[in-house]
Amino acid sequence: MTSTKSVRKQQAFDVIFGTESPAGKAFDIVLIIAILSSVTVVIADSIPDLHEQYGRIFWQIEWGFTVFFSLEYCIRIWCSPNPKAYVTSGFGVVDLLSVLPTYIAILVPQAAPLLILRVLRILRIFRVLRLLPYVRESAVLIEALRRSRRKILVFFSMMIVISTIYGCLLYVVEGPDHGFNTIPESIYWAIVTVTTVGYGDVVPMTALGRGIAALGMLTGYAIIAVPTGIITAELTHEMRRQRDFRSCEHCNRTGHDSDSEHCKYCGALLPARSF
Repeated sequence: MTSTKSVRKQQAFDVIFGTESPAGKAFDIVLIIAILSSVTVVIADSIPDLHEQYGRIFWQIEWGFTVFFSLEYCIRIWCSPNPKAYVTSGFGVVDLLSVLPTYIAILVPQAAPLLILRVLRILRIFRVLRLLPYVRESAVLIEALRRSRRKILVFFSMMIVISTIYGCLLYVVEGPDHGFNTIPESIYWAIVTVTTVGYGDVVPMTALGRGIAALGMLTGYAIIAVPTGIITAELTHEMRRQRDFRSCEHCNRTGHDSDSEHCKYCGALLPARSF
């Protein structure tokens, strides 16, 4: 009995978590179609005319998706070698968020503000994040972001310091008479200015204030490309790391995938990797 159960769990694991078998590929395609369809229903239901005409149908379809994703989530926990690791992982949390709002909506009293229900329903949009594991290139991007997280944190810390300085300067120079009522509001203006967004809801009126604002804009232009450069460098490094520079003995070409056994250009057997 135990052996039969283990075999079934392994089969379910190969289908749900694996992508090599025909059944696993078919399951992934069905899951992707279901995710995109459910997100489309959420978006369509936010349109007043469609909601008024097809709201009940949308709700029934959404419940169908919720039951499907709930069963899939439970099966993932059941067949996972380490259920706790899956449940607490990033994608495990996303899987839970994709079904939880519909159940929470049942517990919300009918007299509750409709805004709460709308927020809970919009949270189902997180289902689109479940597409990430099915895009091979997403692993490269995620790893590049992970490697650059400290540099990005330092950059944002520096931006906070710069915005605070500019905000305090404008608060002193302009003051409440020109819309800079508090330091937090002035820091908000500084962030909008340094990032070159420029809403224009608060603007300096004095010559000195405009000079400081111009300096803040130039500072923003000078450093706004820093995070792009950091992520690009890490992305290039990660892409190079995942490439295989073994040279094919038949056609002498390189650039194969790291797990390749044969040349992708001529099909010849590649030499063994050296570590």
